[in-house]
Amino acid sequence: MNTLALGPSWLDPDYLLNQFGIYGLLLIVFAESGLLIGFFLPGDSLLFTTGLLITTSQLKFPLWLAIVLICVAAIVGDQAGYLFGKKVGPALFKRPDSRLFKQENVTKASEFFEKHGPKSLVLARFVPIVRTFTPIIAGVSSMRYRSFITFNIIGGILWGAGVTLLGSWLGRIEFVRENIEAMLILIVLVSVVPIIIEFVKARGESRRAAAAGPGAGPTPPPAPPQRGRHAKR
Repeated sequence: MNTLALGPSWLDPDYLLNQFGIYGLLLIVFAESGLLIGFFLPGDSLLFTTGLLITTSQLKFPLWLAIVLICVAAIVGDQAGYLFGKKVGPALFKRPDSRLFKQENVTKASEFFEKHGPKSLVLARFVPIVRTFTPIIAGVSSMRYRSFITFNIIGGILWGAGVTLLGSWLGRIEFVRENIEAMLILIVLVSVVPIIIEFVKARGESRRAAAAGPGAGPTPPPAPPQRGRHAKR
């Protein structure tokens, strides 16, 4: 199956699966779930394509085993992100921008975590970029480990199994198989809707603050999460 790459050819899900197989997929899921360098990887479209290719027998691997391994990789990836956040702490908010690291990504994840609390670990699974940084922010804030591991497992299963099974189910439909490029683009667009909504809301708040007067000004960026806020007391 040939798909339309949504960016560089080496980020095309079909190319990645053909080159690295299921074990390359697991490494990508792990990296995107909690390593700073993994935020740009195509997690959603990759899982969807995996389910579709297995259903159409283009990828020779048991679907149930692929789902189990994907869920484990996602959960372990978040675990690595949490431990990294606990070790690095607030220093993460002082790290300078680089080609692969943008401070704004940390800020977005911090705002997301502060707004939704522990359940953000589930919600963030379905938001590109945010899903990479949220477990790290949970570690920075010293979120209670029992809560973290509970929501981590729930989110990892819902995302890993859900998106893969969606690809498997839709892969049985001829229209989907014949229009896989459009389906992948649709998945990417749907996954970035939450980011667009938050951006529009932030722009609206800035405009209202500016209209209120020169003294109001835009809301300052959030401070690093305080350790212990979500910790056990």
